[in-house]
Amino acid sequence: MWEPYIKGFKAYLRVERCLSTHSIDAYRADVERLTQYLLAANLATTPGEVGSETLRQFLRWIAELGMTESSQARILSGLRAFFAYCRMEEVRTDDPTELLEAPKLKRKLPDTLSYPEIQRMLEQIDHSKPEGVRNRAMLETLYSCGLRVSELIGLMRSGLYLETGFIRVRGKGDKERLVPIGRDAIKHMRIYLETVRPLAPVVTGYGDHVFLNRRGRSLSRVMVFYIIRDLAHAAGIRKDISPHTLRHSFATHLVEGGADLRAVQEMLGHESITTTEIYTHLDRRFLQETLLRYHPSFAGPRTGGAEPDGHLPKSPG
Repeated sequence: MWEPYIKGFKAYLRVERCLSTHSIDAYRADVERLTQYLLAANLATTPGEVGSETLRQFLRWIAELGMTESSQARILSGLRAFFAYCRMEEVRTDDPTELLEAPKLKRKLPDTLSYPEIQRMLEQIDHSKPEGVRNRAMLETLYSCGLRVSELIGLMRSGLYLETGFIRVRGKGDKERLVPIGRDAIKHMRIYLETVRPLAPVVTGYGDHVFLNRRGRSLSRVMVFYIIRDLAHAAGIRKDISPHTLRHSFATHLVEGGADLRAVQEMLGHESITTTEIYTHLDRRFLQETLLRYHPSFAGPRTGGAEPDGHLPKSPG
C-alpha cells in the first residue's frame, strides 16, 4: 500500500528538490523503516491513516533499538519531508509530524587550524615535484574557497573564472554556486595549470577536470585525505585533520574576522543558516577575553573606562 507513495516521493525529491541519489535513498530508507514498524505492529496501513501518536511510538521504538540521537533526528527529518509531500499531493490534509520533537543534539564543534598552522602545512610541500605544485594549488583552493572535498575533486577548468576571481562549484544536490577565490589560490592555480597540468596524462572523459592523479583521472576523496593528513603530520600538527578541516578553518576565520553569517552561508553552500550557525561558537573566546578585561566584576578597578560601581570616571581638571 505504501509503494506508490514512496515512488512518488522519490520522484518529487529528484525533480522538485533536486536532491542527489544518496540523499533520495536516505529519505526512502527512513519511510521504509516506518513501514516495517507499522507492519510488525499491525498498525496503520496507508500514509493517510498514520497519526502523531503512532509516530511517537515509532520514534520510541527506534530509540530502544539503540539508534543514536543524530540518527533519530535524521529519520524524523525524512518523515517530515514525506508527510509534507503527502499534504502537497492531498493524500492527507494535516501533518502528523508537526508536533513531534526531535531529540536534542549535542553539536560537536569541528577542529580548526590557525593561519600559522596552515602556513606550516604549506611549507612542507615539495614544489620541485609536479604533484607538489598540484597539491599547493589544491590546499590553497580548499582554504581560500571553503570547498567540500567532493567539490574540489569535481572542479572543472571550464568553471574557473580566475580573471574575475571566482570559481563555479557543483555542491550537494547537484546545485551550482559561484565562490570567490583568493589571490594566493589564483596564483598557485595558474602555476599548476600553466606548468604541470598541460604535461599530465589525461584519460578520456577527464579532460575538463582541474586536478588529476598520475594516471590521468580525477583524484579520489581518500587521496586528498592522505595528502592533507601527511602534510599536517610533517608540520607537527597533532589535531584530527581532514580536508573538511580546511573548510571549517575557512569559515572560522571569516566569522572571527566579522563576516556576515549569511555571506558565509552562501559561500559554504549551506541550504539552512542553522548549519552555518555552528561557527558562531568561534566568537566565544573573544567574548570571554573581553569580559575578563572590561567587566567590573571580573577585571576589578582600573584606569580608564567605567569604574567598578558602573559610573564613568571624572574627566581630568
